[in-house]
Amino acid sequence: MELRVDRERCVSGGMCVLTAPGVFDQDTEDGRVVALDPTPAPEREPTVREAAQVCPSGAITVIQ
Repeated sequence: MELRVDRERCVSGGMCVLTAPGVFDQDTEDGRVVALDPTPAPEREPTVREAAQVCPSGAITVIQ
């Protein structure tokens, strides 16, 4: 699995960080999404997919 984040699309909602804190964080300057682990381990797939689904701006793409 691979992640792509669109920082321009991000609205700094923070749902990704709440859902998958080891994979996502928010930039301290602008609050936008930061992928801490762009290729998360397979066991993290369910929470990463959930984070992508709950993102209010659709800024997270999961590539299989």
